[in-house]
Amino acid sequence: QVQLVESGGGLVQAGDSLRLACAASGRTFSSYAMGWFRQAPGKEREFVATLTWSDGSTYYADSVKGRFTISRDNAKNTVYLRMNSLKPEDTAVYYCAAAGRSSWRRNEYDYWGQGTQVTVSS
Repeated sequence: QVQLVESGGGLVQAGDSLRLACAASGRTFSSYAMGWFRQAPGKEREFVATLTWSDGSTYYADSVKGRFTISRDNAKNTVYLRMNSLKPEDTAVYYCAAAGRSSWRRNEYDYWGQGTQVTVSS
């Protein structure tokens, strides 16, 4: 059974940094793409970043490009999202997800974690 477990969220001030982690288990993810999405109150869940596990290629939403970095640790089967220069508009529940191929489309992801809250105060 596939499990994705996020951690690392919290309350920070604008300009601070956080690193989210997504621990994956239950299958081999080497052929998968991993994504981070976020959902703010009253808004649709939106794409943040994706990483192809096999070659480490990445793709980011324009709103986070240059501030966020997605990476992986093969030995730990874990994907990270390093978030720098956080803004109040980054406040959301952040979700980790796995898909058969790299995509920004939410409906292409088959597996989802439970989410972790990130709150950025001004």
